[in-house]
Amino acid sequence: MTIYSLPDLPYDYSALEPYIAGEIMELHHGKHHHTYVNGINTTVEQLAEAREAGTFGSLSTLEKNLAFHLGGHVNHSVFWPNMSPDGGDKPTGELAQVIEEYFGGFDAFRAHFEANALGVQGSGWSVLTWDVVAQRPFIIQHFDHQGNVPICMVPLLMLDMWEHAYYLQYRNDKATFVKQWWNIVNWADVESRFERARTQTAGLVL
Repeated sequence: MTIYSLPDLPYDYSALEPYIAGEIMELHHGKHHHTYVNGINTTVEQLAEAREAGTFGSLSTLEKNLAFHLGGHVNHSVFWPNMSPDGGDKPTGELAQVIEEYFGGFDAFRAHFEANALGVQGSGWSVLTWDVVAQRPFIIQHFDHQGNVPICMVPLLMLDMWEHAYYLQYRNDKATFVKQWWNIVNWADVESRFERARTQTAGLVL
């Protein structure tokens, strides 16, 4: 049973060059993301089999697999459209105003986001999120694909800091990868996610 599927990229594999090599994009999307999609579909089937058999001895492992693979799928599904060959520049409109209010301007926001990305220990993500409870943004580290993120956080902008996202091109020079990445950030996509997160969750009651 296939519930989740690999989304098509909104651009060719080589479209983000020279900032991200086409070879990286092909492996990252076609291999890594595809593996998470297959993993989550397999885990969903295994959970159904466990329920039908009434045997829940492997439930803890299956729940961890569910979080890991679904996290990988969702994160990458945000990451791809967060980038564009026509990206770069800065956010505009109300998102720009929110960044000014909570981070002290775009330059301060960018410095915070970069430091956050470079501070990830091992594998993880740097993420601009919208807190649907406090109705404000935060920059957070996302460990692996699924750890350390309160469920009230909606991702707006995600940067993959797993080695497979950059190593073929940048080797261990993560700082250059992060700086180059700003040239392809698709602020139109981020602004759209911001507007949906803010308006569709504004009435959330705990």
